[in-house]
Amino acid sequence: MNIKAKAGPSLRVTAAVLERDGKILVARRRPGLRFAGLWEFPGGKLEEAEEPARGLERELAEELGIRARVGGFLCAVPYIGPGLSIELLVFRAVHVSGQIRPVDHDEVRWLEPSEMDESAFTDPDRLVVRLLRAEKAGT
Repeated sequence: MNIKAKAGPSLRVTAAVLERDGKILVARRRPGLRFAGLWEFPGGKLEEAEEPARGLERELAEELGIRARVGGFLCAVPYIGPGLSIELLVFRAVHVSGQIRPVDHDEVRWLEPSEMDESAFTDPDRLVVRLLRAEKAGT
């Protein structure tokens, strides 16, 4: 895994931990996209000077067709990989309305943290998987 700290990542990206009945929504990136075939927590790139919670609400509407209310900040994950330098900002969120219709994903699932195979997730999202598992285990 290639997660490293770096001052001032070039791109800020948001992700949502949407929970329902103890399960969390995850989405698999469709073929042809960076990280194709890997799972992630839904979200997307922030526009310049966009407030992260507002950007995450916008991205969930664009990428999944749902309206969500963004809640508390969970964590930030700096990531540097081939041709990519990001800071992943992860928030808890609540699905308010709309049927999930993925755009950049070919599948979505509701999984308990214990059901998440860390190796099947994008590098930046793996830390989030570990954090959610630790929370569930009470550690």
